[in-house]
Amino acid sequence: MHGQQGLGAMAEAHQAVGFQFTVRPDGVDFKLSQEVITNICQAGLTVWKKRAIQFKNGILAGVYPASPSSWLIVVIVMMSSLYTGMDPSLGIMHTIKENMPLRGYISVQTSAVLSAVVFASALWLFLIYLLRYTLKALLSYHGWIFESHGKMSTSTKVWLSLVKMFSGRRPLLYSFQASLPRLPVPRVEDTIRRYLESVRPLLDDKEYKQMEFLANNFKYSEAAQLQRYLKVKSWWATNYVSDWWEEYIYLRSRGPIMVNSNFYIMDLLYVTPTHRQAARAGNVVHAMLQYRRKLERGEHAPLRALGTVPMCSTQMERMFNTTRIPGIETDFVQHLSDRKHVVVYHKGRFFQVWLYTGGRHLLPSELETQFSRILNDTSEPQPGELKLAALTAGNRVRWAQARMKYFSQGVNKASLDAVESAAFFLALDDEPQGYDAMSNSLDHYAKSLLHGKCYDRWFDKSFTLISYPNGKMGINAEHSWADAPIVGHMWEYVIATDCFHLGYTEEGHCKGDVNKCLPQPSRLQWHIPKECQNVIETSYLSAKKIADDVDFLAYLFSAFGKGLIKKCRTSPDAFIQLALQLAQFRDQGEFCLTYESSMTRMFRDGRTETVRSCTSEAVAFVRAMEDRQTTNKQRLALFQKAADKHQNMYRLAMTGSGIDRHLFCLYIVSKYLGVNSSFLKQVLSEPWKLSTSQTPQQQLNLMDINKFPNYVGAGGGFGPVADDGYGVSYIIVGENLITFHISSKFSSPDTDSWRFGQHINKAMMDIQTLFQASNNKKTAGESVMQLNNDKKHM
Repeated sequence: MHGQQGLGAMAEAHQAVGFQFTVRPDGVDFKLSQEVITNICQAGLTVWKKRAIQFKNGILAGVYPASPSSWLIVVIVMMSSLYTGMDPSLGIMHTIKENMPLRGYISVQTSAVLSAVVFASALWLFLIYLLRYTLKALLSYHGWIFESHGKMSTSTKVWLSLVKMFSGRRPLLYSFQASLPRLPVPRVEDTIRRYLESVRPLLDDKEYKQMEFLANNFKYSEAAQLQRYLKVKSWWATNYVSDWWEEYIYLRSRGPIMVNSNFYIMDLLYVTPTHRQAARAGNVVHAMLQYRRKLERGEHAPLRALGTVPMCSTQMERMFNTTRIPGIETDFVQHLSDRKHVVVYHKGRFFQVWLYTGGRHLLPSELETQFSRILNDTSEPQPGELKLAALTAGNRVRWAQARMKYFSQGVNKASLDAVESAAFFLALDDEPQGYDAMSNSLDHYAKSLLHGKCYDRWFDKSFTLISYPNGKMGINAEHSWADAPIVGHMWEYVIATDCFHLGYTEEGHCKGDVNKCLPQPSRLQWHIPKECQNVIETSYLSAKKIADDVDFLAYLFSAFGKGLIKKCRTSPDAFIQLALQLAQFRDQGEFCLTYESSMTRMFRDGRTETVRSCTSEAVAFVRAMEDRQTTNKQRLALFQKAADKHQNMYRLAMTGSGIDRHLFCLYIVSKYLGVNSSFLKQVLSEPWKLSTSQTPQQQLNLMDINKFPNYVGAGGGFGPVADDGYGVSYIIVGENLITFHISSKFSSPDTDSWRFGQHINKAMMDIQTLFQASNNKKTAGESVMQLNNDKKHM
């Protein structure tokens, strides 16, 4: 009789048998695999080393802005006082000594030392909290953000020096979390005043009076009660908005998240480090593992405005090992601890690839080997496997029901668990994408990242990394767990590590020796019955209908960029937002409610706030641009006034004095209390026909654009928010380039992304001409590169 048991199912053991035993008549014969035991020991040591580093960094962040060594200094000072006869504790140490337990069993000298240590520790903790609350009070001041660009008052300089002094040295990623102020709840009167001001240019006199009546009625009736409950929440919650925002805006939505919620980020615009798909994926995945290791240890430097004012890092915690799990009424975000595998999709097959061996990350060359094996695999998809991921692209209720019915047990559950617990999802596409220089177009690339084939992305994962045959990469990110700047932070690190640290051989392969002893990637097994295949096909068809309806235009505006705009002494963001208002009016013949995303990460657990860009000042400027009787001097004055207004609103949003998050939370409270508010219903039902966002860049300053001008990203984008509106994302790249990503729906007879792009081009040039005429200077750059006039949307 023979028996065998393997411990080598782990990837770290190279799928070898850890030990064997054979039952013989004279006993049992054991055989141990030295390689496997060595790998297991190395893996164990790595785990304990990781825990030790996390523990150490947790302490460093926990006592910040002090340091553990400062405790020793305080203890030494207190103990020294015992020998000098001085008592800096004013009798407290003596009281501690007299009331110490077991005082009769220890010597007088020992009790004196213990009382000094106890008092010093208490004093040290008190000083830590004093430093934290002092820093929190300093960070609650936001006057600096309202000062003119390039000008800093004396009070702000003093404040900045104090912040630097109380911020300590070498902070870790989460060091400032306890010192960040809480998001303040604005006064109802202020929010309503700002709201009425924001809708005034969009309503005629009769409509405005009706809205004013509803707003005032709300202010003097229901508002006080709702505001009280919101104030109470703000006292005990770290942020009175973020948890409700995640739940009600994202997780409770029952519609498809593909296109409607998920967003994408593109690769480098001009540079492709290697055209070998497996090699590029190997470097990028290895760089992501390096980023994750630093993230789990809290070793990334916190992002700081002006290099001093810290931003909240909470959203980064769920970047990896995270999946949105579907539910009947609401989804939930599942975040797991360190996971050692990634799931790879290629031509309808799902593969599990282990990321560690012998307690270390797989090297780029080893990852390249694994991905090459998948690319060379010629096996066919199992029945229902090809379009399985379409379930994540369709209706959430249908997906939740299918998950409970068909994926709750057996091989389907094991395989689904592998997908949902993976570090992230990797899609190896079979069609090349990237910037088309001939047509100045990124359209197909954008649509591929946004929705792909509707079944080749796992839209529920925190992010899907997408690899193309020509070496290009990209990301599709789920939105509930974090906002675009968080994913962008990781992507900047990965791209810089890939290009400037890891590199490639002359043949385009990953550097390093090729380890052919790695275990083969394992196929995930599925047993999908015909009934489930029908559900998958239904989800696919509904998702394909959504994807086919997306009218996308992504292109480069190269006539001028940030450099010229700043010479005009105006904010680049305000310049573009006013150009969008001018383009919107020329495209639609009317103004509309406009959404611009602003961050609130200067507060604990902050996410976003809305800037309502269509102001009365912006409307006056646009009308002046369309009025031939208005002089350029008058237009320029109106532009400056509108730009200043926009900047002020953006700053108010960043500092907790926005409009929409406050009204949203008041609405949620009203629903909990059963209060029926006509005003809040009206506000929350208003459509955002123009939804805009600026993609941040150079958050890490790892790539000097001036030194490496070709190493610039193309930004990212999102789908249309309204059925009859536009979604516009833009990234200001360096000094001379702006990239626009415009989305709308073919099904809307009123919108056309290409047409809107043309209007944006002309609006940008027309505004720039105002400054040219004013300064009597030659236009910087040549005329904007025109889009192909023969381009047609299918």
